Amino acid sequence: MSAKHSDLPNYAICSPEEAKEYAELTRQGQWGLLSYEIFWRDRYYFLEGRGYILRPRFRPDWIPSWLGTNREPDFCEDSIRSVKYQVMDAIKKSDGTQVSLKTVSKHNNEISIARFVSSPERLQDPTNHCVPIFDVFDDPLDSSQAFIVMPYLRPFDNPEFRTIGEVIDFVYQTLEGLCVMHHLCVAHRDCAAANIMMDGRPLFPQGHHPVRLDYTADGVFDAPCLSRQDHPVRYYFIDFGISSRFKRGEIPLVIGTKGRDKEPPEMSDTHPYNPFPLDIFVLGNVYLKEFVQKYHGLEFLGTLITAMVQPQPERRPTAMSALQIFQDIRSGVPDSTLRWRLRPREESTPARVVYDTVAVAREGIYRLKRLMS
Repeated sequence: MSAKHSDLPNYAICSPEEAKEYAELTRQGQWGLLSYEIFWRDRYYFLEGRGYILRPRFRPDWIPSWLGTNREPDFCEDSIRSVKYQVMDAIKKSDGTQVSLKTVSKHNNEISIARFVSSPERLQDPTNHCVPIFDVFDDPLDSSQAFIVMPYLRPFDNPEFRTIGEVIDFVYQTLEGLCVMHHLCVAHRDCAAANIMMDGRPLFPQGHHPVRLDYTADGVFDAPCLSRQDHPVRYYFIDFGISSRFKRGEIPLVIGTKGRDKEPPEMSDTHPYNPFPLDIFVLGNVYLKEFVQKYHGLEFLGTLITAMVQPQPERRPTAMSALQIFQDIRSGVPDSTLRWRLRPREESTPARVVYDTVAVAREGIYRLKRLMS
């Protein structure tokens, strides 16, 4: 169903008795703002003045929309709580674009590095996959903090990958993006799965809710979703909070064990190490854990991954060499393989038979359409 439907489904309607109970629970704070949501409520009018409108829930004069109605609170958009304390979705007043606002410390390099790698001239490079920074401004209530404004993005694996070609596209985009960062003498140092996101707009032409990702903007109906095989998306590296930038020719050495991936053996709080091979290891681990260990049919990535996760940093390829290894691998993958479905490793035999049959039929339809066109 579309978000435009005016009739609510039965499960979103409650009885008068239930409505009274929900009203009492609301009075007791059942759907009240969480502590980190209050942070955003207190800045609502300031952000509006900057041109960014938060959802109705965060208005200082918010009155829950379900009060006095027969609607289930959980199916009212303003009952949906945020899930990240540091990041908030918003609408840009000037054009209705959905964006993300992030509160960041002014005492580290995140703002300067993020602006450096995403400057207007660098964003003209289609191989640059660093998240664009639209705006930066100070927090009026905390002089140590600032806000950065970025495009609204989804986790890179939501919705799940469906075909081998989609994985190949992801690997290619992230490797070419890492090449750009390293060419600019910037080491991300935390390019783990959580810090790779995608612009999901091609997959959700009717939009979706920023928290309930699989639902329409009202948070009630399933959001129609297209295939990324036929509607390619763009992936971005985000969060430069522990990134390092070096001068060209400078010996790149850092210390520190921060980062989501704790497996790189060189990470240390006392012994300096080169962060560029670290990025190679972390990204190789993304390919290994998010794809090869989850799906059949991706064994051809083994050579690349083995090289990227070498225990000795000096034996790992550079970003450019890793991209070349991948391109050599890609040249040996038949085009017919690209549209073949990914098969989860935990999939049962009966399920495999059914889904393989559907995949064969879909491929036949695809080939027939190409012949007819």
